[in-house]
Amino acid sequence: MYLFTLLGNLLIMATVWTEHRLHTPMYLFLCALSISEILFTVAITPHMLVDLLSTNHSITFVACANQMFFSFTFGFTHSFLLMIMGYDRYVAICHPLRYNVLMSPRGCGRLVAWTWACGSFMGMMVTVIVFHLTFCGSNVIHHFFCHVLSLLKLACGDKIFSVTLGVILVCVTALIGCLFLIILSYIFIVATILKIPSAEGRHKTFSTCVSHLTVVVVHYSFASIIYLKPKGPHSVNSDALLATTYTVFTPFLSPIIFSFRNKELKNAISRSLRRKCYLLRS
Repeated sequence: MYLFTLLGNLLIMATVWTEHRLHTPMYLFLCALSISEILFTVAITPHMLVDLLSTNHSITFVACANQMFFSFTFGFTHSFLLMIMGYDRYVAICHPLRYNVLMSPRGCGRLVAWTWACGSFMGMMVTVIVFHLTFCGSNVIHHFFCHVLSLLKLACGDKIFSVTLGVILVCVTALIGCLFLIILSYIFIVATILKIPSAEGRHKTFSTCVSHLTVVVVHYSFASIIYLKPKGPHSVNSDALLATTYTVFTPFLSPIIFSFRNKELKNAISRSLRRKCYLLRS
């Protein structure tokens, strides 16, 4: 699944890069999303695979901090990019005549840079807050990576509850804030689509949003399970098991959804693969 995640996202990036007709804002954001997916999995999955194949399941303090920073950075960046892609669909459907002005190449580049800057800031903020705590007693993290909630259980002092609550609020606020703006975009999109007189026109217009909407549902469904699930006495093992859906399964599904639910991208990938096969045969 990890290799498929890497290859799937690299294939999307290579296709968008080589197909000039895909040099549009929507596919620029899709490339940025693929980069975010790759870096997110690189931050977590290789070390997890090493632990599964070895008897020494250890990680240094600095490596743990780095893993938390990068996982949060790319996780937040992923949410911000999905929000920007929702805005792109809103402008394309609700304001088509102003699309080239509102989504100019320079403007799109700034939006992508903004998502990466905000993701890095959020990741740094959470990591600094957590690793400024004092850790005492057990040094065993009951998780397959440096998950923030599992790590907070190893800290001691008077600030544990406030820090834990603060971290949860930051994560939930960022996720819900992005989700609210995505839902708001789709409210305007649906209202505009319903005004289209023909059923074929409505279907064709909405089909441009299906892949993005599907990834949003998958992304936020798994994220809400992790951060909003009630904590019970046997939640340690179940938390680690559920986290695999967000850290492994969601990045695995994203390139599949975008490749098969986006007709234009699917056709471009087919043309690119046929061209490479022809060159290899010749």
